Amino acid sequence: MTRVLVVDDQTVVRDGLVLLLELLPGLEVVGAAGDGEQAVAMVAELRPEVVLMDLRMPRMDGAEATRRIRAAHPEVEVVVLTTYADDESIFAALRAGARGYLTKDAGGEEIARVVAAVRGGATQLDPAVQRRLVEAVTAGEHPARAARTGLPDGLTRREAEVLTLIARGRSNHEIARELFVTEATVKTHINNLFAKAGLRDRAQAVAYAYRHGLAEPPDVQKPPVSER
Repeated sequence: MTRVLVVDDQTVVRDGLVLLLELLPGLEVVGAAGDGEQAVAMVAELRPEVVLMDLRMPRMDGAEATRRIRAAHPEVEVVVLTTYADDESIFAALRAGARGYLTKDAGGEEIARVVAAVRGGATQLDPAVQRRLVEAVTAGEHPARAARTGLPDGLTRREAEVLTLIARGRSNHEIARELFVTEATVKTHINNLFAKAGLRDRAQAVAYAYRHGLAEPPDVQKPPVSER
């Protein structure tokens, strides 16, 4: 039996997955978490062998939760199960250490097959995700850089989003609420983008965002929030 933890912020989806997986042979659902922060704690407590991970969740998103789980428990495999198959979601999940990536139209048998595959050391991706990766390779893109195309200093799309919100005067707390991530994740993005762009404070970040067209200067500028 493979011990599985289900992670999804939508109660109906989470409960439905639990019911579905409990009907499949070879799988034992040991718990269900409603966000990434809870998932990290439950992995430490329940020691599942595979985590079925959603991506867009409050408090801590699935990519960050995957990274923390893989760092603390490298024996635990993560299979992303999400409605999103865009470049940023795919590459963020794979960089974080996910070994499987499925969209939520996958059936029970397919989920079971992918869980068994990653337990055996294989990587299993949804066909649409495989096609996107092949397209990235044939276009000469490296997966870790594909989501950054067109952004200055190697910023990721999420870092650019955070920078735009800083330029709009948002606090870390407001950015976290708007992007459905934790404030700790926001601070990580800020530290990363500051290092890449050579910025010292939020005032410089605002000027940088205006200079590179990542935000439109308002008619009357407000002083940036004093935090990092």
